[in-house]
Amino acid sequence: MKKFSISTELYEQHRQLTRRYFRKLGITSPFIFNSTRLDDNEVTWNPNEDQIEETEYLTPADEFETIERGNPLPYKSPREKRLEIGMERETWKLNVVPDPESNSEIENLLSRANNNALDFKTLMSLAENKSVKFMKVMTCNNLSTPLGMGLWEGVPLRDVIWLAKPKENIRRVFYYGHHNNDPKQMFRSSLPIGRVLEDPPGDHPVILCYKLNNQWLSGERGGPVRMIVPEAYGFKSVKWLKSVVLRNEPAANDTYADGNNDIDSWIKSMSLFVETPTRIKSGQPIPITGMAQVGVSGLSKVQVWISPVDNKWPKEDPYFTKAPWKEASILPPPKKWGGELSSGKLPQGVRFFDKDGIPKHWPMRYTISHWAASLNNIKKGKYNLYCRTIDNNGIAQPMPRPFKKSGRNSIDVCPIEVYS
Repeated sequence: MKKFSISTELYEQHRQLTRRYFRKLGITSPFIFNSTRLDDNEVTWNPNEDQIEETEYLTPADEFETIERGNPLPYKSPREKRLEIGMERETWKLNVVPDPESNSEIENLLSRANNNALDFKTLMSLAENKSVKFMKVMTCNNLSTPLGMGLWEGVPLRDVIWLAKPKENIRRVFYYGHHNNDPKQMFRSSLPIGRVLEDPPGDHPVILCYKLNNQWLSGERGGPVRMIVPEAYGFKSVKWLKSVVLRNEPAANDTYADGNNDIDSWIKSMSLFVETPTRIKSGQPIPITGMAQVGVSGLSKVQVWISPVDNKWPKEDPYFTKAPWKEASILPPPKKWGGELSSGKLPQGVRFFDKDGIPKHWPMRYTISHWAASLNNIKKGKYNLYCRTIDNNGIAQPMPRPFKKSGRNSIDVCPIEVYS
């Protein structure tokens, strides 16, 4: 079997869902039900069919893959120190101020220096009428697999900005988290003021997030409060949020810009293999499973293609647009959402879900979706398997943005041998 880097929790969810799909097709090969997967943590799977539960979709907070910086990391400090630096809900405060180096004007600056910074109690009073909940995959633009799938809750950033009474000369919102008073440790990001104050149709608001999977946000996940930018890669969703600065600057100043990254890129749609045999006997169906990250343009189809390794593809078609792709099945949403949710049920009020917790459409943008396919009548030989997404505009991966620095979405490939 292929070796994968997908997180253990996402793998378990995926395996349960796709196993049921293949049972419906009458495929009960040892690969599907008794195979062993070894990843970096040497996780072995040999489940009994009678013990298979409904798939869980959300990643528990402590199962997220973690990308973090800071020395020391603020959430690893003793509680007394966390209280001192505002890394507990009791003492957290947020500055909302104009940039002193520009001519931005606000009438009611909120700052720790003025002893009127936004505190957690005030944030919760806003939440009584303004809180929003939505699903979002946390993903890094330079990694090939998602970090985790979460249900995030918070107050729209615009409602806090309006408390500061912005007045004049504001073009961008610049924000950063706790950095131990060391400028070299500062991790910052920014957004156009228009994106913060107004949501494009069908998009979620940018939020000051305080809950993940209906639980208070832990320090490891960026709490007490972090930014969540729904359509963006993870570097826009700054952890340990402490300051919001309104600026009259036309350009971004994100930390990630220093790494030659496209810091205004939306999440891309892309597909990854999760479980495929690397060697299988001829005459058997080849079960293939994968996961799709649903980007800003949505997800219409997932497709697979098997090609002999000695097949020389024309150089003028680097993205295999003329290949004989076959459609895979995008699997339905789970019945049990998992994470830390009680009984796996969603709380009321999740955006784009009905009162019974059923999604109003699926797949949903900025989430993940599981898929599966079966290839039949493949002759003896060595092959490469490929998979790709087709978005709701009919555009095939890796287009329309094939550039690595705007987010990875190269076509995934997996070798396989069919023997007699």
